[in-house]
Amino acid sequence: MAGSSEARSRLTAFGNQLIEVHIWLREQLEDLRDDVDDYFDGKGLPSRDLRAHCLSFCSALTRHHTGEDRGAFPVIADEHPELRKVISELKTDHNRIDWILGNLEKLLGNLPETPDPATAANVRAELEGLSAIMETHFIYEEKKLISVLNSMNVPGWRADKPDFLLTEDDE
Repeated sequence: MAGSSEARSRLTAFGNQLIEVHIWLREQLEDLRDDVDDYFDGKGLPSRDLRAHCLSFCSALTRHHTGEDRGAFPVIADEHPELRKVISELKTDHNRIDWILGNLEKLLGNLPETPDPATAANVRAELEGLSAIMETHFIYEEKKLISVLNSMNVPGWRADKPDFLLTEDDE
């Protein structure tokens, strides 16, 4: 059965795969937000496990965006020069997201053993900012690039799934 699933994913258009990755990343962020809420409510993961969860999510999101910046976007820009401005805007979002991820990692890296309201407010504010920019970024990217990605046939991406299309199931 796994072979059938793998074959199906290789035949799925790249834009559809991108939507699946965005859904997965949204779910991962929601899980992190739930774990943060549980921690600050005193009923969740120990701080070291919360940091590990954050690093895992941050790494996945960074891998996705780096894969787009280095792999997908150059190919799209070459084949569709009219989308270069869109790609530039998406890269700017990636930089903003990286900055927020850095802030979040620092905050979670310095969590007190006993949750406190000030730290909770700071962490939740970073998560809200991250959530907002991710959502607008994903919607814009999907609106502008899905049909282009669905029309593309890049044999290298089919042979070896690129980083921007990976989820934890692919690792």
